[in-house]
Amino acid sequence: MMAKILVVDDEADLEVLIKQKFRKKIRDKEYEFLFAENGRHALEKLLEDPDVDIVLSDINMPEMDGLTLLSKLHETCPLIKSVIVSAYGDMANIRTAMNRGAYDFITKPINFEDLTLTMEKTIKHAKHIKETLQAIKENNILKMYVDENVLNFMSNREYESTIMANETIEATVIFIDICGFTKISENAKADTVVTLINSYFDEMVKEIMQHKGYIDKFIGDAIMAVFKGEYHLDRAIDASLAVCEKINNLPALEGNLDYKPKVSIGIKSGEMISGNIGSLSLKRLDYTVIGDTVNTAARLQDAAKENQIIISEECYQKVKESFKCEKVGSINVKNKANPLTIYQVIE
Repeated sequence: MMAKILVVDDEADLEVLIKQKFRKKIRDKEYEFLFAENGRHALEKLLEDPDVDIVLSDINMPEMDGLTLLSKLHETCPLIKSVIVSAYGDMANIRTAMNRGAYDFITKPINFEDLTLTMEKTIKHAKHIKETLQAIKENNILKMYVDENVLNFMSNREYESTIMANETIEATVIFIDICGFTKISENAKADTVVTLINSYFDEMVKEIMQHKGYIDKFIGDAIMAVFKGEYHLDRAIDASLAVCEKINNLPALEGNLDYKPKVSIGIKSGEMISGNIGSLSLKRLDYTVIGDTVNTAARLQDAAKENQIIISEECYQKVKESFKCEKVGSINVKNKANPLTIYQVIE
């Protein structure tokens, strides 16, 4: 794929020199160069052609210098990577450039071997960021359910540095299953099944988001949601109670389907790993949580019956003064040496 490079410099002979030194890559359509004589002109070029991958910029230029241009790029084009190419190679200028978002710094007179390697490295980094961003934007579920604040975050510089971040967090996971929906999917038309499950999911998502949770994924006819931050367990239980009430108030299906929607819910709070899980080669990464807490929440949901919200004894001890709960008994869980005592949240 051809890389598009914007060269910003008031020295007219630099354009000729660049075209000479990179003539083979230009001829082979590996590189396309655009040229601007100062920062103001560069911003105009970027408005005309937003697909630029990297900017090579001088510092000392009329109308708008390179350091000012860096600040503007940070505000308007955060995905474009910049390399400063300047005779002003003192440490003060280098630090200022880096603080304003420059990816690298090359001094004049230009060593074209060094410039070539720097350009290749910068182009590779810029394209990786754009490809990863595009892969996530193409995720249909993400496009349906992220709000404007998340989309703005995905477009800024902070997103670039955090997209691959992995961490251990303290949070609460809930699994919500639509009970008996398999019978609908086996007996109804495909359009009916999809329309119906999406309408149920939409009602549940509204309640989860209302309590500041986020949808991790949809798994068949189930939802996995995560609650982080202050009082995450309490908010998860409040959301689950609200989901139960909302689904119970939905009308029953009439005719041949004869179905009244109900949900079963499992909740577990604790430590988990948060990160991008998937295949880099496919460019399919899901920002998700994994670990024993997540697995246990799924098992608790398996144990839950219609209209039941099941929590572990550990969670019960944390919320027993805030929510009315009843002891259900014990269940055996895969990979657990001892049975788990479970409770049902009533209200």
